Amino acid sequence: MLSQKDQKKINSKLISIYKGIKLSSDINAYSEEIFKIINKFNKTHLKKRIKISEKTSVVICYGDSLIENNQKKLLKIFQNFYKKKLNKYFNTVHYLPFYPSSSDSGFAVKDHYNIDQRLGSWSDINNFSKKNSIMADIVINHASARGLWFKNFLKDKSPGKNYFLTVDKKFDTSKVVRPRDHKLLKKIDIFKKNDYLWRTFSPDQIDLNFKNPSVLLRFIKIMTNLMTYGVTIFRLDAIAYLWKQSGTKSINLKQTHEIIKLLRLICNLLNISTIIVTETNLPEKENISYFGKHDEANWIYNFSLPPLLMHAFLFENSSALNKWSNKLPSTKLGNNYLNFIASHDGIGMRPAEGILSKNSIKNLLNRLKKNGSKFSFRKIQNKTKKVYEANITVFNALQKSDNDPKGKYFFERYISAHAIMISFEGIPAVYFNSLFGTSNDEAKFIISGNNRDVNRYRWNNTNLLNKLKNNRSKQYIFYKNITNLLEIRRKQSAFHPNASRQTINLGPKIFCFKRVSLDKRQTIICITNLSSEVQNTKLKINLLNFKNLILPNHQLVNKSVIEIQPFQTLWLSNR
Repeated sequence: MLSQKDQKKINSKLISIYKGIKLSSDINAYSEEIFKIINKFNKTHLKKRIKISEKTSVVICYGDSLIENNQKKLLKIFQNFYKKKLNKYFNTVHYLPFYPSSSDSGFAVKDHYNIDQRLGSWSDINNFSKKNSIMADIVINHASARGLWFKNFLKDKSPGKNYFLTVDKKFDTSKVVRPRDHKLLKKIDIFKKNDYLWRTFSPDQIDLNFKNPSVLLRFIKIMTNLMTYGVTIFRLDAIAYLWKQSGTKSINLKQTHEIIKLLRLICNLLNISTIIVTETNLPEKENISYFGKHDEANWIYNFSLPPLLMHAFLFENSSALNKWSNKLPSTKLGNNYLNFIASHDGIGMRPAEGILSKNSIKNLLNRLKKNGSKFSFRKIQNKTKKVYEANITVFNALQKSDNDPKGKYFFERYISAHAIMISFEGIPAVYFNSLFGTSNDEAKFIISGNNRDVNRYRWNNTNLLNKLKNNRSKQYIFYKNITNLLEIRRKQSAFHPNASRQTINLGPKIFCFKRVSLDKRQTIICITNLSSEVQNTKLKINLLNFKNLILPNHQLVNKSVIEIQPFQTLWLSNR
């Protein structure tokens, strides 16, 4: 049973969220409902805790990232592949939305309580969770226009009654920050009123009304339901847009942060410990704010890392990367950066704002366009469009540069970019397609017209397994090199997600940082040559006391100078 102190904390959070809002029931009634959810869950679940260590790493995939001759139960196909090829290197799988959906590759959810029949069933999730951690999406900002909730909303029936956000013509949207460029509001005539539906991401994704506490209660129940099937990590999709207020930017509002604090408080009171991950593709200061005072997100996506890595490798200059790394706050136990280069979306450009100059961003976008990138846009307040993200695979993004127009060093750039991400402070997350050097899926883009589909290739399971049997295939070579880095990482205490990080500035052609284990016994110097020329680099240490974890036979120039080949990464360890 919850203590009175815990009950007061929950009640206080609800009061903070709904202050000034006319509710259909007393706030205490909603508190009582939350108490019941927690107590009911704890009666049927024993205590279980998640351990975070240098062995913690995530593979990001769709439930149908692997297909096989029109077969259903695709989750099992992926899970069999995982057991054969991935479980030595990863302990966590982030399944992108596996629910029935009407669009946006799963992010227009029709029903959070079911699994898409093509993919499998809850037993597939539950069985897999017994030996692996599972991260799942809570698509919390919006729901499908073709789902049960919206159908019921239109009929004024439950569940769905008052679930979706409508505003009248007096609602001031002039300052609203947009992540897309379509028309935000849709005029409707229901319940004898002329209102407007709010659609942040697409006409098929209608924003939910969190000013109705029943919507918040519904998502708390969805989270505990997922936990009964073994999900212990929750990705709160598009969480920054959750709360809307007339005359404001309707992003990152106080009530959104208070809702996350409430969810974390509830998760801390449940017998099974869970991790909350906020997905906020925003400028860095806003993104980091979701740590709160260590009382909001457990993990936040390190959104600045992908565009900064792309810029550094494509322009052979680490200045912006060095400056950013030096200023990036270190995390404390219980909080972590989730590091990634690629995802199912694209390379977000908003996180580069304020870090890369406008001219550097322009040059980066021009280079990415030459390498085959599409671009997704957002509207800004003067109604003009601005690039929101570059839609391109990492393979294509790093394939050629102005200094290397023929792509002589494309492979070295690719592996070193992943080496930096894997060794950086935080938890590495590798997109499934990136493991095999997958290039842009132009065929799917031509069919769908969706820019993001260039990086959502579905592999034929038998075809991919056959390619991995051939040690000369492109897929095998990329897979072997990236998994080798992950295998090394798992054995190094200095790569614990919270091990300290110190940036070492060795000039604009080198990116270097030092990791020191929590017990101070192991030090690893991670050093990457970001240029297409050999670099002889001097370090203020006796290198004879260090060994290169990636290439044990690497030769030193002398005890303080090390030679680094073009786009090579070294991990120098004192143990």
